[in-house]
Amino acid sequence: MADAEAAVSAEVEEPSGLLTITAPVLFGQMMVAPVITRFVQKYPKVRCNVLLLDRVVNLLEEGVDLGVRIGELQDSTLVAQKIGGVRLMLAASPAYLERHGYPTHPSQLVGANCVKFSLVTVPWWAFYENGKLLNVPVSGNLEFNHIVPALEACVAGVGFGRFISYQLAPYIAAGQLVPLLEQFEPPVRPVNLIYPHARLLPSRTKVFIEMMKQASQQLQQ
Repeated sequence: MADAEAAVSAEVEEPSGLLTITAPVLFGQMMVAPVITRFVQKYPKVRCNVLLLDRVVNLLEEGVDLGVRIGELQDSTLVAQKIGGVRLMLAASPAYLERHGYPTHPSQLVGANCVKFSLVTVPWWAFYENGKLLNVPVSGNLEFNHIVPALEACVAGVGFGRFISYQLAPYIAAGQLVPLLEQFEPPVRPVNLIYPHARLLPSRTKVFIEMMKQASQQLQQ
């Protein structure tokens, strides 16, 4: 009965208190921060602490209420709500493709100039052909440890790049980068909102989850 009364109270009260949220840096900047801004404008009694980190955050140990995870979840103790999915996409600039041609198969990337990430230790990019994994060795003369400069290098025509769909979206829309070999992409990666438990979530958390679901409808399903 106490649980039921608390749940009813949470439904009728205006959201308030502290909400701590974590998300990957670029996804947080592009997809989460705008929602948080609208959220605190609509519910001024809520204080939001936003942690944009490109590492797996332990919600319980670090005092985080809600997290965004891209990819399959490893921790079964967390509650997850899927809000969409993202693709791992290959792209290059129109100028680069005019000079070097459009690839029709992943094997054509062997020997091509590929912009890589220094944090990724394997020397290949994974594709799928007829449902089977195809690892293609790639190389290039430029590596970054951050997404944005790698995107900008590809826009400048340095070579091919591999990015998550939400990272590419504004560049594709602007005509600066062209998606390639889409039929060979790996399976869609889920995007989940995660939290330690589902019992008696504060209204601030429930409301924010619903706002994120609505805002994330443009993510690939």
